[in-house]
Amino acid sequence: MSALRVLVGCKRVIDYAVKIRVKPDKTGVVTDGVKHSMNPFDEIAIEEAVRLKEKKIASEVIAVSCGPKQCQETLRTALAMGADRAIHVNIDPKDYETLQPIHVSKFLAKIAQDEKADIVIVGKQAIDDDCNQTGQMTAALLDWPQATFASKVEKNNGDLTVVREIDGGLETIKVKLPAVLTADLRLNEPRYATLPNIMKAKKKPMASKTPADLGVDVASRLEIVSVEDPPVREAGQKDLYDSIIMILRGSCELTS
Repeated sequence: MSALRVLVGCKRVIDYAVKIRVKPDKTGVVTDGVKHSMNPFDEIAIEEAVRLKEKKIASEVIAVSCGPKQCQETLRTALAMGADRAIHVNIDPKDYETLQPIHVSKFLAKIAQDEKADIVIVGKQAIDDDCNQTGQMTAALLDWPQATFASKVEKNNGDLTVVREIDGGLETIKVKLPAVLTADLRLNEPRYATLPNIMKAKKKPMASKTPADLGVDVASRLEIVSVEDPPVREAGQKDLYDSIIMILRGSCELTS
């Protein structure tokens, strides 16, 4: 098989170091004026795709992000890390507030078909909604095999050997190509984008598409009833009574 074409999903999320604040009307979380960055698991996915290209296994890495125009910054980061080109699915901010994994899966599946991708890699989950659904649904829509929670990926002829993180330890599976992978934390350590690569990324091609271009209806199927902060943990109290009794009993035994 010739060198592969890899499609990578990159989600723009609130930066992991930011303290999340719920809106006063409890319709969501505050995003205005808040630092955003690429979902950490998607950074791992981009890194793995770039490594496949460096090993001459992949011929091209295409980064995809779905959301408002600010997602272009996330795609520029992916390009600076080594992706060859990017596709931005431009979504109205109002529609983006209710965008769900099923919508993103449909975008990725259609783009994978249009681009004749051999591998789709996404992070195992996003750190904002923690859904862990996009990779699995993309595989289902494409009718491709899937290897989720990948911590090691190796190519053997027309197959991929993937080590998966599972509750009981590790599981090794083989999947035929084309396939969908989801990246786990231990798959790799993403590189930092250097200044020269950041400058080069500005000249790399970035296409823009709309949901209509891809034939996807982004109408919400869910209604957000309320978003609330988790309950504040109460300060714990140490029960001194039992401790004092144990100390007194120990003293009595020593003096007796």
